Amino acid sequence: MTTTYTPGSIVACRDRQWVVMPSAIEEIIRLRPLSGNEAEICGIFTDLEGEFNKINSAQFPLPNWQNIQDHTAGKLLLNAAKLSLRSGANSFRCLGRLSVTPRPYQIVPLLMALRLETIRLLIADDVGIGKTVEAGLIAREMLDRGEIKRLGVLCPPALCDQWQKELKEKFNIDAVVIRSGTVAKLERNLPSNSSHIFSYYPHIIVSLDYAKSDRRRASFLAHCPDLVIVDEAHTASNRDDRGTTKQQRYQLVQQISEKQDRHLVLLTATPHSGISQSFLALLGLINPEFANLDLDNLSEKQRKELARHFVQRRRADVRQWMDKETPFPERESLESAYGLSKEYRELFEQVYNLARGLVKEENNSLSYAQKRGRYWSALAIIRCVMSSPAAAVATLSRQLGKVKDTEVVEELDEELSATYVYDETET
Repeated sequence: MTTTYTPGSIVACRDRQWVVMPSAIEEIIRLRPLSGNEAEICGIFTDLEGEFNKINSAQFPLPNWQNIQDHTAGKLLLNAAKLSLRSGANSFRCLGRLSVTPRPYQIVPLLMALRLETIRLLIADDVGIGKTVEAGLIAREMLDRGEIKRLGVLCPPALCDQWQKELKEKFNIDAVVIRSGTVAKLERNLPSNSSHIFSYYPHIIVSLDYAKSDRRRASFLAHCPDLVIVDEAHTASNRDDRGTTKQQRYQLVQQISEKQDRHLVLLTATPHSGISQSFLALLGLINPEFANLDLDNLSEKQRKELARHFVQRRRADVRQWMDKETPFPERESLESAYGLSKEYRELFEQVYNLARGLVKEENNSLSYAQKRGRYWSALAIIRCVMSSPAAAVATLSRQLGKVKDTEVVEELDEELSATYVYDETET
């Protein structure tokens, strides 16, 4: 027997909390998500209620006196509530949904995006300026305006979890990570065989190497979200000595950009690697006409048009911005020597010889990705052994049995190589 819920009741359904709305049809329960807006109101036909549409009562937990905050936190909550209530009259509708205070210079890409009918941006700000925040602001604003319903992030596999955390904690966007290691679990949650993993979840973070494969590219393009953010966009260049890997990435992003009304934001701290054609290829993803620009002889009209879609700033450019100072952290490098015990040195020498054997072994049957996977795996093993024996055991156990899958090897290659990328924001 179906339970009757009165309007205003809080219920749980489809892994989300909702408020029951008045309904003129007895067999249909109208629900509005607690964290959503009027555009997300939906109806559940109770006669078809199954495990997927199962509705349960929900409630807010009672206040905990141990979680009482200070005056500053209370004022932040009050201001957020005020901004949410009058979001329709504000220039920006996302301000009440943010859990981060954007710096003034981080608003610039959002302003640029709102001036475009279809968002096509290449954000090439320096490392540490906050490209993730800038892209997140655009996504949150577009969702709150009802301009988009779904968000997709394409990034290297090593950055998927970081993106998921940033979107959830700073922008209140729940996204799932889709890559080789998570697909099986996500597919088990699909309600029926007719649902697709790329279309069922409203907000997705997809490993670029997972989506670029010939087996999945067509499916991703068929169910591509309204707004796509491509992080580390320079890895999708169409000119590279590595051949097919980056070519496949470029083809994927290029096909995404071919739909004229799809919003696309490219993020990279290194848009120009010294090869002009690669840079022009990135610009061509924003606007096909940009791919043929003569960068050394741009007309004033071309400069103005390019400036509407491309922003690049160094730390020095934004350190002082609109009377606000940003104290960027300075990297301090310090080396300390330490000695190894006899047993530890023997272990290290054995592992070092193993790693050298992995790298030097000649095997023509291995693909380029598998050779790189061996190289980075060897470095990772040495690094973990020097960290601690427990770290070495954990690394070897986690990767055991995965290297036979070429796609997994490519993702592992990216994940391990990311460990050795210099990030000057680290202290």
